[in-house]
Amino acid sequence: MGTCRHCGVTSRRIAAVLSFCARCIRARGARILPELQEIHVDTRRRFGLPASPPQDEQGLECGLCQNGCRVPQGQSGYCAVRRNKNGRLTGGTPQEAAVSWSYDPLPTNCVADWVCTEGSSAKPRIRPQNQVNLAVFYEACTFNCLFCQNWQYRKRSPHRTMRTADELARSVTPETACICHFGGDPTCQLPYALAASRLALKQHRHRALRICWETNGSMAPRLLHEMMDLSLESGGCVKFDLKAQDKFLHQALCGADNARTLENFAAAATRIRERPEPPPLVASTLLVPGYIDEQEVGKIAFFIAQLDPHTPYALLGFHGDFLMAEMPATSWREAQNCLTAAREAGLTRTRLGNLPILQ
Repeated sequence: MGTCRHCGVTSRRIAAVLSFCARCIRARGARILPELQEIHVDTRRRFGLPASPPQDEQGLECGLCQNGCRVPQGQSGYCAVRRNKNGRLTGGTPQEAAVSWSYDPLPTNCVADWVCTEGSSAKPRIRPQNQVNLAVFYEACTFNCLFCQNWQYRKRSPHRTMRTADELARSVTPETACICHFGGDPTCQLPYALAASRLALKQHRHRALRICWETNGSMAPRLLHEMMDLSLESGGCVKFDLKAQDKFLHQALCGADNARTLENFAAAATRIRERPEPPPLVASTLLVPGYIDEQEVGKIAFFIAQLDPHTPYALLGFHGDFLMAEMPATSWREAQNCLTAAREAGLTRTRLGNLPILQ
């Protein structure tokens, strides 16, 4: 149960960590932005993470994401994995990353599984038995989402094990049908993800091997197009997590601006015509009760529909976790209302995901 410190409303759908309701965030976002930013500074300090993107004039410029970190000697960027070590940026390079991986049986719990096919028709298809997805988890992120579902990696931040791109490529077995890069987020370690993916595709060039991504979309535009290149070639897709359309709601929930995400999604949408099927671009939104409601989903869906109304859009049920653990799960009514809003905004391919979570 939380109480909005501005309007005084008390509700189970007001996160205690924020203590602002969605209506006040939307209406007074510019005025309360410093308070929202301080909330995120405090939550990051709990895990020994940089409070904000470093901007040292003498530091090394990273350039991988929207944060624009200039990393001081001996310190790290906002993601805590890119470090300035003796005048050279380490971590997330083409050679090494803070990453782990596992094999998930197919079909698996993939946000894009409802629009995925067996692979690109442009490649020879060999379908071994017992196919698996190589799920590659990146232990760093460019955002600071208060509801993060995979927040445990933050506990390992000072003790990461660095893995080489060759190690990852060699982990692709004959049964591996796809590689999914997720996290955290792959954005702050994209040079590694791209290098490992290219190496794996080269080593398995005589069969289908999809390269897929789940991301918040905050990467440098040039890297986005390299991701799209690999997914278009291999039959995979890039899945954007569009967390909020309202910039102040996004700042409140994620501690980051969403302008780059929206720009990158629009850029990715221009490439859909290169391979309309299977769709190379997929979107999803987590339905956070009290914050990401039918009003917000309608705005996101309208944005997507103006780019391509046939873009697949999945609405995902929410359960409380991390710093919003006390929040209720998404209700069936909320989910159905959001689904209706997405369709009324003009999208033709929508669905609800995480159904067992819905109450």
